[in-house]
Amino acid sequence: MSEHTKTTGHGGAGRALLWVAILLSVTLLGFVTATAVRNNPIYSDRDANGISKYKFIEACKELTHDTDELTVGAAGQSIPLKTLIEQSAPLKAGDSIHADLEAEPVEIVRATQTIDGGGWSLTAPATVSVHSGGRVNTLGQLPLQCTHDRETGKTTAQLSLPGQ
Repeated sequence: MSEHTKTTGHGGAGRALLWVAILLSVTLLGFVTATAVRNNPIYSDRDANGISKYKFIEACKELTHDTDELTVGAAGQSIPLKTLIEQSAPLKAGDSIHADLEAEPVEIVRATQTIDGGGWSLTAPATVSVHSGGRVNTLGQLPLQCTHDRETGKTTAQLSLPGQ
């Protein structure tokens, strides 16, 4: 067994260069992170609006999926979506109504605006369809208006008829 413990003294320069490279990498990573956080389109002032922009958008998506509670604004009235659909054709057992936001995520983020006094507002197209077993019958698109009131802390969603 041979023992190689001879030191040459040349490792000091390499070690210093390694530390400089690590410090530069950490500094660059910090700069990139700070820039990305400032330019994040989903960043929002949660205290000023009562809820973050991200949570508001997710709440709107959840409200569109709750079609039993979703209403349609027509001539100053609020009509349940299910009632409106059943006026033209009754639903069969096992049928379900779906309302899905059709805008791209980037468009949804851009369409989400603050309300004076705090809160959020979003208007985007939603496709309404009836799912029956494996079949999907698309009824059409209606504008979805979703709002969050900072004072009450409540998010509401309502479809509206064209021209209303």
